Amino acid sequence: MKTNNQIKNDEIGSIGIGAMIVFIALILVAAVASAVIIQTGEKLQQNAQQSGSDTQQEISGKISINSVFVFDPDDSFLVYFETAPGSEIIPAADVQFQLTCEDTNGNYEYVSGDFTAADDVDDIGDGDGDGAVTNLLPGVSYSLVMDADTGATSSCDATSVGVNGDITFWIHVGSGGSTYETLYISDATRGSLVI
Repeated sequence: MKTNNQIKNDEIGSIGIGAMIVFIALILVAAVASAVIIQTGEKLQQNAQQSGSDTQQEISGKISINSVFVFDPDDSFLVYFETAPGSEIIPAADVQFQLTCEDTNGNYEYVSGDFTAADDVDDIGDGDGDGAVTNLLPGVSYSLVMDADTGATSSCDATSVGVNGDITFWIHVGSGGSTYETLYISDATRGSLVI
């Protein structure tokens, strides 16, 4: 009996193994690429949420100034304001103001205070004795007689600054944003509009 000991090369099997290796490599590359895309998407979403949260906090605690008048030329200004659109309830004690100016003698002056004396606009001088508000509500207009003269130490009132002078006026909300305006003194008499 004659035996045939020839070994045949099966090329079809080696092509299948090569194709399987390429297929597995493609699956691994796709898995890595999808993981990178998902991670990038999550990071972008977190950044967008943080930016939105920061913006909401900035907007939700801000004061909009409607107008400012000379109330007492030697002492104070009358400020009409409201909370900015989209604001939440703001405690009046959390709202601070700063006035900086140069007086007629060229001295730098600084005055600060809070909004605890703010009142509803419809309560100005009504004499009902209800006092100031404790919280500033959205959509309500308020007024404040802002003391611009601390006595012997510093004064940014209309008389101290003089006609054609200006005062830098900042309003800061404790956990919110800040508002900046410049008060121009074109007339130092009571009732003169400065903003």
